[in-house]
Amino acid sequence: MLLGAHTSISGGLYKALERGEEIGCETVQIFSKNQQQWKTKPLKDSDVDDFKAAISRTGIARFFIHDSYLINLGSPDDAKWLRSIDAFVDELDRANRLGAEVLVFHPGAHLKQMTDDECCDRVADALNEILDGYKGKCLPAIENTAGQGSNIGWRFEHIARIIDGVERKLKIATCFDTCHAFAAGYDERTEKAYEKTFDEYDKVVGIKKYLRAFHINDSKVELARRVDRHENLGHGHIGLKCFQMLVNDKRFDHCIGALETPMETHGGHAADLTKLLKFRDA
Repeated sequence: MLLGAHTSISGGLYKALERGEEIGCETVQIFSKNQQQWKTKPLKDSDVDDFKAAISRTGIARFFIHDSYLINLGSPDDAKWLRSIDAFVDELDRANRLGAEVLVFHPGAHLKQMTDDECCDRVADALNEILDGYKGKCLPAIENTAGQGSNIGWRFEHIARIIDGVERKLKIATCFDTCHAFAAGYDERTEKAYEKTFDEYDKVVGIKKYLRAFHINDSKVELARRVDRHENLGHGHIGLKCFQMLVNDKRFDHCIGALETPMETHGGHAADLTKLLKFRDA
């Protein structure tokens, strides 16, 4: 697995690659625009050229993008659902122009206005709209969630149901978040627990067929609390054993992984990445 971190695009998209290089990233995850706003400036050709030049300078050729937090492909509100689809199409276009492998997204939330299954089907319907006629190489990647609020995706079965409802399955991928899985009740702390969790993910979702990326995070909260709070590696309730096993797991050699741990504590991404690289290269 190639290892890196989510890096800031402040000052220009290309800056994210330079920031990644500074701390030893082999890959990065970025936002391609402000993740808290619907409206954004169009991606200019010069932005793309600068970004691709930075790829050449840094050698960070494989990377992924996270979509806007405002997008909800499972929204029960038709207007917001359609707006989310339009926004996701724009995100996917930007991701393809930059050359991202996957566009990671949280499945959605039903806002307590429908069942989990109905919301999963709503997300699948949205993806069918998005992928109709789609010719890009970047794959939308469904991320497992912690299950906070009315968010779906915290059970592996939710992700499998969404994929089952997507017509163009070759255009879909998944992203595994270690913190989210733990918060949702999937233990990863011991070798036995780790193997059980990933065996279940493989059986229900499919590792080789769909898994392309990882979010590598410890958890501030205990197992099965269904609260999304990331922690620096080894300073949370998951512990370092999980991450040592993860970066040496041959099943994930094809994947790219990014830290989303706190920046202001315990040395931030630089310290966490150093741990991962030492584990992998030991």
